[in-house]
Amino acid sequence: MSDTTAAPDMLSWTCPAPLRDRPRVVMGHGGGGAMSAELVERILLPALAGGAPAALTDSAVVELGGARLAFSTDSFVVRPLFFPGGSIGDLAVNGTVNDLAMSGARAAFLSCGLILEEGVEIDTVAKVAEAIGAAARTAGVRVVTGDTKVVEAGHGDGVYVNTAGVGLVPAGVDLRPERVAPGDVVLLSGAVGMHGVAILSERENLRFEADVVSDCAPLTGLVEAMLAVTPELRVLRDPTRGGLAASLNEIAAASGCGIVVQERAVPVPPPVAGACAMLGLDPMYVANEGKLVAFVPREHADAVLAAMRAHPLGAEAAVVGEVVAEHPGMVVARTGLGGTRVVDMPLGEQLPRIC
Repeated sequence: MSDTTAAPDMLSWTCPAPLRDRPRVVMGHGGGGAMSAELVERILLPALAGGAPAALTDSAVVELGGARLAFSTDSFVVRPLFFPGGSIGDLAVNGTVNDLAMSGARAAFLSCGLILEEGVEIDTVAKVAEAIGAAARTAGVRVVTGDTKVVEAGHGDGVYVNTAGVGLVPAGVDLRPERVAPGDVVLLSGAVGMHGVAILSERENLRFEADVVSDCAPLTGLVEAMLAVTPELRVLRDPTRGGLAASLNEIAAASGCGIVVQERAVPVPPPVAGACAMLGLDPMYVANEGKLVAFVPREHADAVLAAMRAHPLGAEAAVVGEVVAEHPGMVVARTGLGGTRVVDMPLGEQLPRIC
């Protein structure tokens, strides 16, 4: 008697109650990972734009009056408001300036909206405003319009900030993940994980062998130094929420290429490595606020890397990986032991409220 039972087609199986289907918003929806992407793609884009564009980036490049403009907006809800290396004011300016820089644009003008909680001290608001002004002057951008709202006590964390910005994209610059191709080199501007660990240490009153300070900084000058070498950079991304892992996964998915990362080549400061080991975190998933990852044609990689290392914000720049035709849409890391592991898109966020 022969067994004629067909093997099950496991590729067609679906879970009747997908784990990420939730009737209410949870913190993971704001973490910059898969849950954030699902919220945007399933709920927001169909309502606002009629469907998803080819790739979602941190700033949109649009044409107006014959000029190519980069336009971006971001909201900042970090807790605490002040932390080693910066404040919510620094984040509000540098976050939007950097989103524009990832399109190759120098930010020209910013708007600033403040949402204040009833009962917050005026001195605190003044310190945040002073930080915004100082960061704008450092970044060479003007805050030209804004708004202020107050919510009832218990409905905020003192101060929330929204900034939007606009800047010109230089002629010949076209930074999009769709331009990534097998053979491209992946460059990282410096050590990862500093911002997320700095926020965590301040929030939870944790102390490590050495102080960890946020890397919050405007990246426009670094980007301009790279573009001066060649305008043929493929794509830039600042790995904030979800860290380096999220940025690489987004680019792999949008380009349809595979990415191989050399795990030991990724710079991780000893205090960050120690904190992550103690807390069970992966540094590749921890947020940054002053780093960028660049995909560069191989023939330009050495010159671009040299230009990055000549800039103060790229002194620790390194080659960390390459683009391959294999495993399209997937990121893998080669470990120090010679093995290979998949670097997944994070589901939510390891460290909530980091920006």
